[in-house]
Amino acid sequence: MKRLKPIVAIILALWAWSTKGVSAQSGDQMLDGIGETGLIARYNLDENAKDWSRNNLHGNIQGSGYEFIDDEMFGKVIALSGDGKTYITIPGELLAGEESLSISAWVYLRSVEGAAPLFDFGKNDKSTFSAAPAGENGYMAQVGAYNTNSEAAALNKWNHVVVVINVPEKSFTTYLNAEKVSEVKDVEVELKQLFDGRKGNDDQFVIGKSLAANNASLDAKLHDFRIYRIPLNIRQIGWINFSALHKEEAEEMMRNQQEAELQEFPETTPQLYNVYLTEVPTIEVETEVGFLPRLPRFVKGVYSNNFDGPEVRVLWPSPEDNSVVQKPGKYTVTGRVAGTAIQPKATVTVVEHNHDHAAPHRTLEAFNLDEVQLTADLHQHETKFMENRDKFVKGLLETNPDNFLYMFRNAFGQEQPAGAEPLGVWDSQETKLRGHATGHYMSALAQAYSSAAYDPAIQAKFAEKMEYMVNTLYELSHLSGTPKTAGGESVADPLAVPPGPGKVDFDSDLSEDGIRTDYWNWGKGFISAYPPDQFIMLEHGAKYGTDNDKVWAPYYTLHKILTGLMDIYEVSGNEKALEIVEGMGEWVHTRLSVVPTETLISIWNTYIAGEFGGMNEALARLSRLTNEPRYLETAKLFDNIRVFFGDAEHSHGLAKNVDMFRGLHANQHIPQIMGALEIYRDSKDPEYFDIADNFWNKATGDYMYSIGGVAGARNPANAECFTAQPATLYENGFSVGGQNETCATYNMLKLSRNLFLYNQQAELMDYYERGLYNHILASVDEHTPANTYHVPLRAGSVKQFSNAHMDGFTCCNGTALESNTKLQNSIYFHSADNDALYVNLYVPSILKWTDKGITVTQTTAYPKEDHTTLTINGRCKFDLNVRVPHWATKGFFVTVNGKKQEVKAEPGTYLTISRKWKDGDKVELRMPFHFYLEPVMDQQNVASLFYGPVLLAAQEDGPRKEWRKVTLDAEDISKSISGDPQKLEFEIDGVTYKPFYATYGRHSVYLDVRLK
Repeated sequence: MKRLKPIVAIILALWAWSTKGVSAQSGDQMLDGIGETGLIARYNLDENAKDWSRNNLHGNIQGSGYEFIDDEMFGKVIALSGDGKTYITIPGELLAGEESLSISAWVYLRSVEGAAPLFDFGKNDKSTFSAAPAGENGYMAQVGAYNTNSEAAALNKWNHVVVVINVPEKSFTTYLNAEKVSEVKDVEVELKQLFDGRKGNDDQFVIGKSLAANNASLDAKLHDFRIYRIPLNIRQIGWINFSALHKEEAEEMMRNQQEAELQEFPETTPQLYNVYLTEVPTIEVETEVGFLPRLPRFVKGVYSNNFDGPEVRVLWPSPEDNSVVQKPGKYTVTGRVAGTAIQPKATVTVVEHNHDHAAPHRTLEAFNLDEVQLTADLHQHETKFMENRDKFVKGLLETNPDNFLYMFRNAFGQEQPAGAEPLGVWDSQETKLRGHATGHYMSALAQAYSSAAYDPAIQAKFAEKMEYMVNTLYELSHLSGTPKTAGGESVADPLAVPPGPGKVDFDSDLSEDGIRTDYWNWGKGFISAYPPDQFIMLEHGAKYGTDNDKVWAPYYTLHKILTGLMDIYEVSGNEKALEIVEGMGEWVHTRLSVVPTETLISIWNTYIAGEFGGMNEALARLSRLTNEPRYLETAKLFDNIRVFFGDAEHSHGLAKNVDMFRGLHANQHIPQIMGALEIYRDSKDPEYFDIADNFWNKATGDYMYSIGGVAGARNPANAECFTAQPATLYENGFSVGGQNETCATYNMLKLSRNLFLYNQQAELMDYYERGLYNHILASVDEHTPANTYHVPLRAGSVKQFSNAHMDGFTCCNGTALESNTKLQNSIYFHSADNDALYVNLYVPSILKWTDKGITVTQTTAYPKEDHTTLTINGRCKFDLNVRVPHWATKGFFVTVNGKKQEVKAEPGTYLTISRKWKDGDKVELRMPFHFYLEPVMDQQNVASLFYGPVLLAAQEDGPRKEWRKVTLDAEDISKSISGDPQKLEFEIDGVTYKPFYATYGRHSVYLDVRLK
C-alpha cells in the first residue's frame, strides 16, 4: 500500500489540473500524456520485437530460449529463459544525436542468477548505459563511470523500472514502481561519449544481456520497453505506471498532462523595456458585425524619463466565439502587458456587416524556377543557398527511383526490379504512411529539373527520373479496378470496394503476410503505396495508431503523391502524370461525396488520422488544370468546418477571425489553410480568403518562435501542437521534446508567399525572410543533406539531423527535399500585367524576365553585408518595388546609377521606383543592420538577439539548465556587443554568437536579458 500512495497523489493532481486544461487528443498514441514526439522507440514484446512507435526501429530476438505467454496482468508478454544465449537486439543508430534519455520497462524477474542486466547499450562493454534490477548489489544502473544502487526489485512479481539521464541537470536517476530509489548528482557525461549513433555503426544495444563476454542473460518476463529522448519526471513516470495498471481509468482521465515547467522568474524580475513603461493609451478599433476585431499586438507606450522604448506588446484576450460582436455598438477590451500591472484598453466599434464584403484579387504571379538562378555572392563566395541546394541536388541525383516505388509495387503485388530496396522510417513495410516520401520526391525532382537550367546534363538526369516515376505509377494506377486476367472479376466502382480476400472487414495490415494485393477490387483510378482500406476505415471512424484497426493519415499521403505528379506535369507536360491524378481525383470524389457533412466534420478533426495535408489545395489545383468544376467541389469536401467556420452554419471560426486552432496539431492544419486560399483563387468566395488571412495573422502573431516556427507546446504535451492558448509561449510552450517542426515552417512560407500574391503587405515577406534564413537554411546539416525534424530552442540545445542518404523519411525529411530545390522561388514576383517587378529577398541571383525581355542581376553579400545592387539589362518601363524590411529602422538608402534618390522609406513597406529602364541601369540599396531583441510575448526578459535579418545563437560548450544571462546597455544594446559584422560573428561577455543557420553545436537561441 505504501508504494501506491505517491502514484495516487500524482494521478489526483493530474486530474485536478486536467479539468482546467483544454480538451485535445488523447489515447495510446499520446503515450500517457507525454507526447509521441518525445518517444524514440517502444517494444510491446507481446508477439515480436517490433518497434510500435512511428520510428520503425525494430528489434530482433536472438536465440531460441524465449516464448510469448499469457499473463494475468498484461496479456501476452515475452518470457526469456536465461539460457545465456537468448536476448533482444535493437538498432545501433537508435540514439543518434540525443541529449537526454529515459528507459521505462516492466520486468518480472524469475531468477537473479548471473545478475544479467535488463538492458546494456554502448559502443563496447567498457563504455555503456545499463540497468540491472537485481543482483548482489541490488538494483544497479550505470552510465559511463557513474553508478546508482538501491534495494533490488522483488522476484516473481511485476516491477516498473525507469532509468533517467538528465544531461542539462547533470543527474542520473533510477525509479522502481514510480518511486525514486536512487540518484546521482553532478554527472558529467554526454550520450555521444557512449554511442556513435551513425547508421551501420558498431554500437551494441541489447535487452536481457550484458555486452560483456559472459553467458549471463535475463530469466524474466518483459513488457512494454520504451525509450524516450526526454528526461521523464516523477509525475510522468507515475502516469505511465498508473495507466499500465489501471488502463480503463487512465483512458477516462487522460487529458493534456503538462510537461515540466520552464525556469520560473519572480515578479520582481525586470522584463526588458517594460521596466520603464508607465502607460499604454487606449486605442480605437472598428469591426463589422460577426467579425472579431483584429487588435494590434504592438501599440505605442509612454516610458519614464522620456526613454525611447519600443512599441509595447499587448496580450489581448482571445474569445472562442464571436458572441461579443453580434450587433452594432461599442464595447471595451482589456489587455495586459507581461511583467507589469498595466492593463491597456481598446474601444471596439461594431458596425453593420457589409454584405459586399470582398477580398483582394490575385495581382501578382511568381516566376518559374528556371527563370531565377542562384549565384555566388559579391565576393564570389558560395552562399548558404547554393550550399544547401547542391547538397540536395547531389543527393537526389544519386537516388534510385525504384526505392521510392518499392511500396507501390508491393501494394499492387508486383515484382521488384533488381537493385530496388525499400525506404526506411515512415516508408517501411508496415508503416501506414508509406508513400509520403515518394510524393515529396516527385515534387523535388520537378523543382530540381526546373532549377537546373544552369546545367543541361543535370536537367536530363532529372527528366529521366521523372519520366520513370510517372510511367511506373501510370501502369499501377491502370491496374486498379480492372481484371487481373481477361474476363476475370473486378470492382471498378470505388464505393463497392470489398474487404480483402478472406477478411470480413477492412484493416490496415501492411505486413508481408497480411497486406492485400487484390488491386482488381480497388476501384478504377486508385493509386497509393497501400491498399484502399485506410481511406475506407477513416470514413467509419478509425483513429490514429499502429494496430491493424487504426490508420495513419491516408489523405495526407495521397496529397503528397497527387501534388508530386502535378508538379511533374507542370514542368514537363507529361500528360500521364495528370491522368493519374484525375483518376484518383474521381475515386476520392466518388467516395467522399456520399459521406454526410457531420461525419466529415468528425473525420477532419480527428487527431492525425484525419490529417489530409493539402488535399483541398491539390483538388482545387486539379480543377484549374483540367477546367473541371467537380474537382473544386471535391476540394470543398475537405473543409475543416470546425476550424474554418465554427460549425455547419458558418457561425464563426477563422472566417470570422475566431481562433479555433489553439491546442491543435500545427502541421495538420497549416496545409488546410493553404487549401482554403487555393479554393478562393477560383471560387472567389471571400470566406476562404479571410480564413487564410486571419490564420496567418494569428499564427505568426500569437504562436511564433523567433526562428519563424509556430508550434511546440508543453500544454498540450506535444511538440507538434500549437499552445493551449494564444500568446502563451512561455506559459505553455518550449516543449522538452523540441518545437518548430520544420515542415510546418515549410508550409507557413508557402502560405505567406501565396497570400502575398493577393495582398502586397510587406509583413508577409518579412516573415518569409525570417523563416527562410533562420529555420529552413538552419535546418540542414553542415556536410550532408540530413535535416532537422523538430528544432530544440531551450537553453543549451543541439539540433538533430537525419536522412543523410535519403533512405528514410519523416515528414520534415520529405519537405526538405522540396525546400532545398526551390530556394529561389520567392526572390522576385511580377505583376499579372507585367508592369511591375517585386524584389522581396536580397539574395545573389539572376532573373530572366522572359515576358519583358530583360535580365535583372542582383549582386550582394547579404546578410553578411547590408547592401545590394540590382543591374537591369534591356530596355523597358516598369515599376521596381523593393522591400524595406521591418527591422530597417536605421534608414533605407537608394541610388540609381550612382545618384542618390530622395525617397521616404518606411520600415515594413515596399518602396516603388518608377522609370523607363535602360540597359545597364544600376540600383543600389543600403539598409544599415543593427542589433535588436525579440522577446517572448509573455515573459519578455527571455528574448532572442537579431542582427538585421539574422538570428544570432550563443555557442554553448555544454548543456544548460537555465537560460544564459546577459546584461545589455538599455539605450543602445550594440555597446555591449563586439565582433566582426562581415563574418557575422560577435561576442558578449566572452561568449561567441553566430547565425543560427551556421550553428551546428550546442546553442542558446533565447537569453535571459537584463538592461542597464
